[in-house]
Amino acid sequence: MKSLLRRKTLREIDQLEKIVSLFDGLARCEIAEEIPFQGKRFPIHVVEIGSENPEDPVVGFFGGVHGLEKIGSEVILAYMESISSLVKWDESFKKRLKHSRILFMPIVNPVGMWTRQRSNPQGVDLMRNSPSEGQGNKTMYSGHRISPKLPWYRGEKGKEMELEAKALCRVVKERMFPSKLSVAIDVHSGFGVKDRLWFPYSRGQEVYQQIGEVMAWVDLFNKTYPNHFYTIEPTSHQYCIDGDLWDHLVDEFFKINPNTMADKKMFLPWTLEMGSWIWLKKNPLQVLNKLGLYHPLIPHRYQRILRRHLTLFDFLHRSVLFPKPWLEINKDDVKKFHLLAREKWYA
Repeated sequence: MKSLLRRKTLREIDQLEKIVSLFDGLARCEIAEEIPFQGKRFPIHVVEIGSENPEDPVVGFFGGVHGLEKIGSEVILAYMESISSLVKWDESFKKRLKHSRILFMPIVNPVGMWTRQRSNPQGVDLMRNSPSEGQGNKTMYSGHRISPKLPWYRGEKGKEMELEAKALCRVVKERMFPSKLSVAIDVHSGFGVKDRLWFPYSRGQEVYQQIGEVMAWVDLFNKTYPNHFYTIEPTSHQYCIDGDLWDHLVDEFFKINPNTMADKKMFLPWTLEMGSWIWLKKNPLQVLNKLGLYHPLIPHRYQRILRRHLTLFDFLHRSVLFPKPWLEINKDDVKKFHLLAREKWYA
C-alpha cells in the first residue's frame, strides 16, 4: 500500500477525506492505488476501523466501481459518517470493533466518477475485467472485447486487469482472505425497480459452494427483518456476465481454501443493486440528465436513499460478529438449507 497523499480531485474524494478526519485517528487510511488522468493522479482510498488481528471477522464495503453510479459511493460515505460518531460514544459499538474490522473502499473508479462515465479512463468496464469466464448464452452487456468505445467492454484478451480492478482484488486478498469470516458488499445502481441483494455467481447457473450457509444467512435476515424490501437471489437470475470481479475473487478464495468446511472459513460477497428505475419512474425528466438512470436527483429522495440501507449494513456487521445461527450450524442443517436454496433458486 502506498502512503496517504492528499490530492484535490472530485467532491466525493474530498468528502471521504473529511469523514476520515472525523474519526480523530480511530480510522486507518491508506491509498491502494493512484490513477493517472490528464496530469492529475486520482487516489483510491482504503479505510479500516476496528481490530488489527487479520483473523478476526471483517465486513467490507465497496462502491463506485461504475463511475456513473456515484450514489453507491455516497451511500457508503453516509454510513461512514454515522460510524465516525458512533465510535466516540456508543460503548456497545466500540466493543464490537474490539473483535471485528470494518473496511471501506468507497470510490474504486475515481476517474470514471470524475468524467461521469461508466468505465475507467481506458474505456474498460471494471466489473467485466477479470479472467472469470461465463457459460454461453451471452448478450452485449454480458461483456465483450470488440471496442472500448462501446459499453461493457472487458479489455483486451490476455492483458492484465486494469489498475482499479487489481487494486480492489489486492485489497480483498490481503485484508479479507486471511480472516476466518469475511463478508463484502459492493453497492451499485441502475437496474430494475426493486432493491436486490445478489450473491455469486454472475457467469451462469453455477451453485455457490457454501450455498447452505448463504441460505441460512438469508433465513436469519428474513426472520430478523420480516418486512425488508430486498429481493435476494444469485446474480445470474437477472443476467449473466463475463469477467465479474467477485466471481473471480470467489474462485481465488476457494483455490487458497479448498476445504472450507474443515477450516471453518468463509468469504461471501454480496452485490447491492439499488432499483434506480423507480427514481426515473417517479421523475421522468431525470432521463435528460446523464446521471438520471443511476442517481436520485430529487433532494428528498436522495436523502431517503442515503439512510435506506443502514439496517442492512448494521446486520452485515452483526452477522459476522455472531455467526453461530447461520455459519456454525451442523451438517444436517447445512443439508436442509442447501436443499431449500436449490428449490428456491436453482429448480
